[in-house]
Amino acid sequence: MNKTDFAYLSRKAEILRAISHPIRLAILRGLIKNGPTNVINLETCVEVPTATVSQHLTKIRYAGIVSKERKGTYIYYSIKDEDGLVDMLKAFLNM
Repeated sequence: MNKTDFAYLSRKAEILRAISHPIRLAILRGLIKNGPTNVINLETCVEVPTATVSQHLTKIRYAGIVSKERKGTYIYYSIKDEDGLVDMLKAFLNM
């Protein structure tokens, strides 16, 4: 395996680690279904407390899967569609 392959596969492994929790998968499913949204709306989709949603969003955001944008007093989150991530998640989650 050359360095390019290793870097590519390392990135894929990082993404898989970041999404390997049911709440994170539910958050990503909510973002796919609803598009960019805030923590309050995601709390409704995922049915866990806001603090829990925020913690899991932080993990997937640090992995570079989700981006955030401030609009007024709210922060809206959306999925970065890197290398077909949204299509892969849709297939994996049977959407």
